[in-house]
Amino acid sequence: MSNSEQEQSLKLFIVLSRAYRSINDHMNRYIHQYGLNPTEFAVLELLYHKGDQPLQQIGDKILLASGSITYVVDKLEKKQLLVRRASSSDRRVTYAQITDQGVKLLEQIFPDHAKKLHQMISVLNAEEKKACIDMLKNVGLNAKKLNDDKE
Repeated sequence: MSNSEQEQSLKLFIVLSRAYRSINDHMNRYIHQYGLNPTEFAVLELLYHKGDQPLQQIGDKILLASGSITYVVDKLEKKQLLVRRASSSDRRVTYAQITDQGVKLLEQIFPDHAKKLHQMISVLNAEEKKACIDMLKNVGLNAKKLNDDKE
């Protein structure tokens, strides 16, 4: 590998990190207007789009440490945006279920959330978006493989 290839990889990492931070900062400011932090929004959005979820699996789906899930679920429960529901078939499993109040909130927030994301990414056409998705997926899978190989 040449030095210039290595420098390009470093530059790509910096550009990718800055782009992510810019998008994330913008979306977090929007979400905070509704009294939610990004993690709370992610949990509600997951339940809104995917239905009831076992508490034990939410962390993996929204990229959050499992120990933090209980804290986030407690906060959302106090805000009456979700409830815990015991599994009828397995006593070890508890589900998070979005409440009607949570659904109403997401119905209010999500359309603008999606619109804002689209506005930020609209500098790319459909073909460029697909190429970006494919390339970033390859990078992520390669990073995961390299990480898994070290374990």
